[in-house]
Amino acid sequence: MTPTDFFKYLADDIRLKSVLLIAQEDELCVCELMVALTEPSQPKISRHLALLKNAGLLVTRKHKQWVFYTINPNIPSWTQEVINLTLSKNLTFIGENLQALENMGDRPTRIASCCV
Repeated sequence: MTPTDFFKYLADDIRLKSVLLIAQEDELCVCELMVALTEPSQPKISRHLALLKNAGLLVTRKHKQWVFYTINPNIPSWTQEVINLTLSKNLTFIGENLQALENMGDRPTRIASCCV
């Protein structure tokens, strides 16, 4: 992955926030991201996540009919460093999104409310 490609993939508010939220939470599903990003369109979120997955930035784990996204552990180290640095220096950028996730409850409760 070239730096140009990496930054192009993250040059969208939904994609950047999704990557940062997933990096912060370790794993999220589409419905959690819909709530966190206050985006009512599931296909829109899924389309962005598919682009990030096809780029190799995200990997998925399927559980029943739900797909959970994590940061690909095999991405180049410099990309992981950029993601981690961006997250650590810009938590306020996703503060409202993290609050929306927290309002959903802890992970087992959250999963039960949206991934059933």
